[in-house]
Amino acid sequence: METKISVLLSQEEVEKRIVSMAEQINQDYQGKQIHLIGILKGSVFIVCELAKYLTVPVTMDFMSVSSYGDGTESSGRVKIAKDLDEGIEGRDVLVVEDIIDSGRTLTYLMKVLLARNPASLKLCTLLDKPDRRVPEADVTVDYVGFAIPDQFVVGYGLDYAQKYRNLPYIGVVEE
Repeated sequence: METKISVLLSQEEVEKRIVSMAEQINQDYQGKQIHLIGILKGSVFIVCELAKYLTVPVTMDFMSVSSYGDGTESSGRVKIAKDLDEGIEGRDVLVVEDIIDSGRTLTYLMKVLLARNPASLKLCTLLDKPDRRVPEADVTVDYVGFAIPDQFVVGYGLDYAQKYRNLPYIGVVEE
């Protein structure tokens, strides 16, 4: 069966919003150095694009955290497959995610990172699905690109069974 994908957010819309988020982050972190933590694999596109527009000093690291596997529904089990290469104690940390859905993964991850004593810890996501948030998820999103409806999306780093990450737009999977 062929997968049909319709455009939800164009490449131009996504890039314009990332620039806008970078401007806000630059204001909020003026005079500080920011340590970006990208959540693999989906955030790679957003981290790279966002970093291009940050004018404050930037360092970065990556983690691999998942609760999906190859499906379209969160399994509810969070797994850290790759931890940070550097410590974050005393650093101003900004976690960059591609999408926040149920909130389980980020609730878990933010608690893990907070226990490592950063100077500050904030969260940035390109896409947020607030309608999918589960009651036990306690996650505050500081920078949101777009709030989107409850649809399965791909592109700009987001995948469906490891496919479609390279699409330059956000698309909705229609099977």
